[in-house]
Amino acid sequence: MSKFLHRALSTGWLLGLLLALAPAAFAQTQDDNILPVTEAYKLSADAGTPGVLKLHWTIAPDYYLYRGRMKFTAGPGVTLGEAQLPPGEKHDDPYLGPVETYHHGVDASIPYTVAAGTTRLALSVQYQGCHEVEPKICYPPHTEHLDLPLPAAAAAPAAGGNALGAALQQLGGSMPTGASSTPLPPEQAFRFTALAQDPQHLLLRWTMPKDYYVYRDHIALKLKDADGLKLGAPAWPAGGVVHQDAQLGAVTVYFGELELPVMIEGDTTGRRQLTLEASFLGCQDGGVCYPLITRDVTVDLQSGAVANGVPGTPAATGHGGTSNAVATPPTGPLQTGLFAALLLALGGGLILNLMPCVLPVLSLKAVGLLESGENPARRRRHALAYTAGVLASFLALGLGILALRSAGHALGWGTQLQQPILVAVLACVIFALGLSMSGVVQFGAALGNVGGTLANRGGAAGDFFTGVLAVVVASPCTAPFMGSALAYAFAAPAANALAVFLALGVGLALPFLAIAFVPALARWLPKPGRWMETLKQVLAFPMYLTAAWLAWVLANQRGADAVGLLLVAMVLLALALWWFERSRGRGPLRHALTILLALTVLAPLYLLARVPATANAVATQAGVLAYNPAKLAELRATNTPVFVDMTADWCITCKANEHAVLAGAPFRAALARNGAVYMKGDWTNEDPAITAFLQQYHSPGVPLYVVFPKGGGAGRQLPTVLTTALVERALDEAAR
Repeated sequence: MSKFLHRALSTGWLLGLLLALAPAAFAQTQDDNILPVTEAYKLSADAGTPGVLKLHWTIAPDYYLYRGRMKFTAGPGVTLGEAQLPPGEKHDDPYLGPVETYHHGVDASIPYTVAAGTTRLALSVQYQGCHEVEPKICYPPHTEHLDLPLPAAAAAPAAGGNALGAALQQLGGSMPTGASSTPLPPEQAFRFTALAQDPQHLLLRWTMPKDYYVYRDHIALKLKDADGLKLGAPAWPAGGVVHQDAQLGAVTVYFGELELPVMIEGDTTGRRQLTLEASFLGCQDGGVCYPLITRDVTVDLQSGAVANGVPGTPAATGHGGTSNAVATPPTGPLQTGLFAALLLALGGGLILNLMPCVLPVLSLKAVGLLESGENPARRRRHALAYTAGVLASFLALGLGILALRSAGHALGWGTQLQQPILVAVLACVIFALGLSMSGVVQFGAALGNVGGTLANRGGAAGDFFTGVLAVVVASPCTAPFMGSALAYAFAAPAANALAVFLALGVGLALPFLAIAFVPALARWLPKPGRWMETLKQVLAFPMYLTAAWLAWVLANQRGADAVGLLLVAMVLLALALWWFERSRGRGPLRHALTILLALTVLAPLYLLARVPATANAVATQAGVLAYNPAKLAELRATNTPVFVDMTADWCITCKANEHAVLAGAPFRAALARNGAVYMKGDWTNEDPAITAFLQQYHSPGVPLYVVFPKGGGAGRQLPTVLTTALVERALDEAAR
């Protein structure tokens, strides 16, 4: 860590000295045919594409630009997204260290949105470069101010579909400095679903990211083509917030999520489906307000399936003119009924036992059952305690998701591993279990017991903890059948969602329950003997490999410094456990030293939590574009097929698909043959744009694969487990 800080301080001092001397150096060399900065780097701008500004630098011979010295600052009424720059030529600068530079020319694209009534695109562009042959000089940072006319489709309208929509858009259109984020398209900002609780009662749900809200008194509902039927008065739930609106005065709004029960008045006998139209107004808190949004949903009155609100006609248009490029999300995953979701969850949980992320922890449970020998009562106790741990963990996970969903936050399957400190703690726990299986330390009579407290409580506590650990390490994996079940759970009412999570837990625990309660299966277990000790020691090595995998995930999240701190924590943990074993039966002083050594493990973990995130590695991969909503919209507007891959380093299924399919020559050949672009989103760390895309396709987590056709139609969502033939066929169809 000290080396890292020393280098950063040295680099900053040298860079400051360089920039201070640069004007003088430049002045001394004006007579040596050094070009003025605007001739060495000729900047041109193109604002013809709505929502995207394109910049081009023509770089004179023997000159270069620094990639890392470019800065873009928005003018009044303009909000800029992240600039898209190609990788530069890498070399070691004597003053700046490792840098990337551009020669001859470079293109950049910057997504943007504008406030209501804005007609000009104003921004400042700063850049810096050098002359690389004698006389070698570096220019000071140079800033150019651009003021460009906006294309008609990108200029924010001064009036919406109605007077109230226009007033709201003007009210929220000027985003104050420090607003939370670039406004989302309306399809992502306001997700609308409906389900029939029974043929006479509907439950409507608006789900919004954090800081987005809808107006209670500007929600209009009606049935379409339903003679003899009408909707009763909505039963507005508690939880509305009184909001002081500059145009409307005191109004009631709902943040995060609104669940609205509505009764159907009239005889629904013999009707299977109804079409509901919902119109509403909403805003981003501290940001823009949207014109009137209209969504239609077709509700199945018999199955209780969740129906997705498909964006309607031009009234649902978003910002920046890109709404036509946003695909209508598929409704398939949310058409699953409760009974089907429970069966899928049970099967998915059962198959989860075979996933590589779960197998190391299951070895703990397997050894516990083998140690039970021919004692049926003991086997049943092992299995029931393990099942209780699994079910309690899935229940806690479900309750947490429901709580965050109701608060307007996004949470997906496996997202706890986006937190580096949790990854580090989990790696330490797995490492400690490996040391226990290797015989370095014994946590009580049963192998599954972890920690002194659990050891004192006997085998049941250890089995319960093993069930908890199995759920934690299982979450990065997505087994077949799980996708539809989890998509249903993430959108269904609370009771149905919890039932699905519990079904997943029953599926995960089912093999051990079967062995414990079916004598015929128990007879297949080998008899215990001296070979058991060797088996325990052998099974320690999958534990060490799991800890190594978690360290690799941490490296991709926070870099080498974080991994170094994790290794220090592991060494201190090993020291504490070794001393714990050596001090058994000794005096209180030795036990106090054990506690002190255990507390030292917290110091590197505390420092690890403060290490900044690393840059997105996807941006440097050859032939891969980092996911960006504006870039996706631009590609779709030019009729380019796009293969979107949402992945994460902690997702085992994602890595298996990458190794088996997406890294292969047939996939690259299919991309080239069809003129398709490979776009990847890395969800290893939190990313609101990727979260919004996952929500748009009702995906509970990664992996998510969507193929967008060149004709501008809806994207096709692929299964979570890929094959080469499946992907090639999807790309061929997208290019037709």
